[in-house]
Parts: sequence; C-alpha cells; structure tokens
Amino acid sequence: MVKAIIFDVDGTILDTEQAILQSLQRTLLEETDQQYSLEDLRFALGIPGKDTLMRLNIDNIDEVHRKWSAAVLDFSHEVTVFENLEEVIQQLAAKSPLLGIVTSKTTQEVTDEFDPFGLSHYFKHIVSASDTEKHKPHPEPLLKCLDALQVAPEDAIYIGDSIYDFQCAKQAGAKFALALWGAKTTNGFEEADYVLYEAQDILSL
Repeated sequence: MVKAIIFDVDGTILDTEQAILQSLQRTLLEETDQQYSLEDLRFALGIPGKDTLMRLNIDNIDEVHRKWSAAVLDFSHEVTVFENLEEVIQQLAAKSPLLGIVTSKTTQEVTDEFDPFGLSHYFKHIVSASDTEKHKPHPEPLLKCLDALQVAPEDAIYIGDSIYDFQCAKQAGAKFALALWGAKTTNGFEEADYVLYEAQDILSL
C-alpha cells in the first residue's frame, strides 16, 4: 500500500526548464563573458544551483548564485504548472496518501518560485536544498522527508523527471515514478518502477 507520494518540483510539478537555463545562460555571460548554449547547461536541471556553479568552476559561487536566483524571476512568465497536475494534486490531497516535496530548490527559491502557484498547502512536508547537507542523488533529502511523514521508504513513491531523482529514490529504498512530461525520454530509466505519461496516471499509483 502506498502511504506517501513525494514530488520533485522542477520538471515534475513546474515546467521551469527554459527559465532555469535561460537565466543561467544570461548570468554566466554577464559574469564570465562566456556564451554557453542551453544544451551545454542542461546538466543543471535537477541539482542545486550551487552544485551547478561548482561544476562550471565559478569562483564566487555565493554571489553568482544570488544573481542567478534573481535572474530566474525575470523569466517567471515562462514557468507554468504542467497540464492537469494541479487538479491531480487536489484529488490526491483529498485521499489517504501523505504528500511531500523533495526539491533541489533552496528554501528561498521555494518561497519565490513555487509558493506563488498556490500549491504548497497541499503538501505535509517540504524538504529543500537548504534542509540537508547532502543533496540528490544522495538519499538524505528523501529520507528526511519520509522521516518527517513517518513513512517507511518501501511504502513511498518518489515522482521525478531526472536521473538524480531516480538515483535518490533507489538509494533511499523507495519506489520511483518517472514523470515523462518533464523527462521527455525513458532512456536511463529502464529500472523505474512506474512510467507516468500524463498527470492523471499518478492517480493509478
């Protein structure tokens, strides 16, 4: 029996791909005078922003991360909730499974970028990148959320779109459901427990 359904945010609940990549591209151009293609920056989807900047060998990570976080808001008009997902979350919240979130956004980014969509109150617990020392693909964030919900990993499903989400779920001992609307491919997810083609498929879990 499924006792908890945990969601990733970027690429799972919110279609944030263009906002994240375009704001990063602009920030890097301003800070380093280097023009990165959006494809070169796709690795940033699904991991904390500071981890992204570390991989890009940015020196003043804290300052650049603040500028990037501010720049994301300039692209907020491009961010939407994936089709039918709000209605599905409402239906789930009215049923028995506990709902949670494990995201690579910081607490401030959750406040600025997720809360405005009016969905936060449906979730019993939210774990952000500010809440743990280790981040996805490490299982610590998901285990922290499950501990707060008092649900064993084997009784939970983590819904995400990135390989980091998959690895986090597997290492935590939870089931993983691939949000295909965000992932756009099943390559690398052959061992996913479920593949969700559209939001309504979540209700069948």
